[in-house]
Amino acid sequence: MAQKSKSGKAAAKSEEEKAVAAAKSSSELLEAELAALDAEINAQLDAEADGGELKPEWFVVHSYSGMEHKVKKNIEHRAESMGMTDRILEVVVPTETEIEIRNGVRREVERRVFPGYILVNMIMDEDSWYVVRNSPGVTGFVGMGNKPTPLRVDEIDKIMRRIESDEPRIKVSFQRGEHVRILGGPFAEFTGLVDEIYPDKGKARVMVSFFNRETPVEVDFVQLERDA
Repeated sequence: MAQKSKSGKAAAKSEEEKAVAAAKSSSELLEAELAALDAEINAQLDAEADGGELKPEWFVVHSYSGMEHKVKKNIEHRAESMGMTDRILEVVVPTETEIEIRNGVRREVERRVFPGYILVNMIMDEDSWYVVRNSPGVTGFVGMGNKPTPLRVDEIDKIMRRIESDEPRIKVSFQRGEHVRILGGPFAEFTGLVDEIYPDKGKARVMVSFFNRETPVEVDFVQLERDA
C-alpha cells in the first residue's frame, strides 16, 4: 500500500515538474516574442526619426489641358501669398522645342511634353498639399488612391534632360510606305515610297524609280510632301 502511495506521489511530482517546465518554456517564448516586437517597434521609430526631416520631391499634378501655364502661375501665386515658398519650391510645365514641317516650310514650335500635367518640386505635408490641390485649375495629384506618389529620381532626371536639351526634336509627319513627292535637289519632282525615316537627321530614305531601277535617295523632310 505504501509502495503505491510513493509511486503516486512520484507520478504527481513528475507531472508537476512537466507543467512547471512547460510554463517556463511558454514564458520564455512569450518573452522572446515580446523582445522581437519591441525591436521591430524601435526599428520603426528609428526609421521615422531618421526620416523626420522631410525632403523635397517631384510630384505630378493634373490640370485642365491647355491651361498648364496659367495653372502654374496660380500655384506659384498661392505659394507666395500663403507663405509656402519654403515648401513649394518649383513648378514646371514640361515643354520642348519641336521642328514642324508644313508645305515645305520648316518652323520651330514649343510643344507640351505631357499635356494636362504639371511637375511640382515640393516638401509634401498636409499644408503644402492643401495649397497646391486647391489652386485654381488643379484637378488632383497623380498617385495611388488619395496618396500623391513622388517621381523616382531616374524618372525626373530623364524628363529634365529632355526638356533642357538644346537640340530641337523634329516632328515626323511621314510614315514608311507612304507615297511622297520630292520638291528640291537633283531628284526634284520625282515620286517614290518612304523606305526609312531618320528623325535625328531630319531625313527620310525614299525609293525612287531611276532608269527603271529602284534607287534609294536620302531627302530632307523639308523637301518632301505627300503625293496626292
